Amino acid sequence: MQIALIGATGFVGSKVLAEALTRGHQVTALVRTPAALSTRAGLDAAAIDVNDAAAVARAVAGHDAVVSAFNAPRGNPDFAALYLKAVRAIIDGVKRSGVKRVLLVGGAGSLYVAPGMQLVDTPQFPAEYRTEAQAARAALNLISDESRLDWSFISPAPILAPGQRTGQFRLGGDEVLMNGDKPGNISVEDLAVAIVDELEMPRHLQRRFTLAY
Repeated sequence: MQIALIGATGFVGSKVLAEALTRGHQVTALVRTPAALSTRAGLDAAAIDVNDAAAVARAVAGHDAVVSAFNAPRGNPDFAALYLKAVRAIIDGVKRSGVKRVLLVGGAGSLYVAPGMQLVDTPQFPAEYRTEAQAARAALNLISDESRLDWSFISPAPILAPGQRTGQFRLGGDEVLMNGDKPGNISVEDLAVAIVDELEMPRHLQRRFTLAY
């Protein structure tokens, strides 16, 4: 496949890049600083302003799929506004480009822990991550309104950390996957596996999905 990957140098994006290249896909990494990426077979890199929908459209045109692992700078007091401005431009740009398939990487905060109760709204949700989680929930709401795109939105397990690539995990929908009485966990390496799996064999078109061990 020809994959356009936004945020290819980030925590999640760098693992998606490695996974896609390992499987033989051609990846255009759309980043702020292309020089930050080492030369690899199958990889092209280009600078992009994710706030410019026209630039996004030009950059992703002709690809089979777009993956957005974009995240605004953490700790910025304007995080939510910056993040959602970029998400809107990315969605608009993909629509303008004619590419139908797009996958957005979000967070676990919008997963449900009970009917009508999302994780981010529970008292035990860490306050330092609440703004980011609420912004990702808003991004899910934005993409959910798009009927012209073959979109997917992935929310990893609540505990996401560097680890090993096992290729073995459970998939779910809108609810937190639990390990007994504790929220599930997943490595960022296996999150990347699930993302590329979904591109190769779509199972969650116009749906959000999650994963955990």
